[in-house]
Amino acid sequence: MNLAPVGNPRKTATVRQLGPVDIGALSAAVLAMPEAVWDTENQSKPNKFEALGQTRHVVFRFIDSPRDWRGSHDRPAWAEWRGLVEPVLAQAVREYGYARGVFPRVMLARMPAGGVIHPHIDANPAAKWPHKIHVPITTNPQVTSFFGGQEHHFPAGEAVEVNNLGPHWVRNGGDTDRIHLIFEYYDADQAEPGWLAPLVAAGAAR
Repeated sequence: MNLAPVGNPRKTATVRQLGPVDIGALSAAVLAMPEAVWDTENQSKPNKFEALGQTRHVVFRFIDSPRDWRGSHDRPAWAEWRGLVEPVLAQAVREYGYARGVFPRVMLARMPAGGVIHPHIDANPAAKWPHKIHVPITTNPQVTSFFGGQEHHFPAGEAVEVNNLGPHWVRNGGDTDRIHLIFEYYDADQAEPGWLAPLVAAGAAR
């Protein structure tokens, strides 16, 4: 049987407002990060996708395989940033109530003034199950995000889950950078989808 990967029914089909989080300490550290660090981290990032355009990233955690969200690893920057990032993650996901929640991907994304993330969907199987969550660190009124068939403006310090399985894009029409903490989150106790094991097995056999 050829089972095509489908999304987690717990994921939002549009956007889900998760409420305010305290980004004070994290924001101060992000804004103090030297340009050279942004450049170095961006050059070594594992998510080099054409749709991301000029957006730079500092990747803290990442998946081991694009087929499977259950395996992930810490990147070098995580040791330094963990104490600042983990409290924000915990506040952002408190509404889900998962006893064993896991964060397979965690990163900062910095879009320059005038930057564009082109229309795309998160097509790899590992992106289809976890919730995709944004916490804006800095933004401006001209930043527009398209998720769930509508345009949105996400204010700083307000966590939001977005639909990454439909077409989405971002445009920064302002004159300042837009920086988001972006991460994935899933419930380790939730039953896994039937398509996962055959997909992973097929990948291992190659």
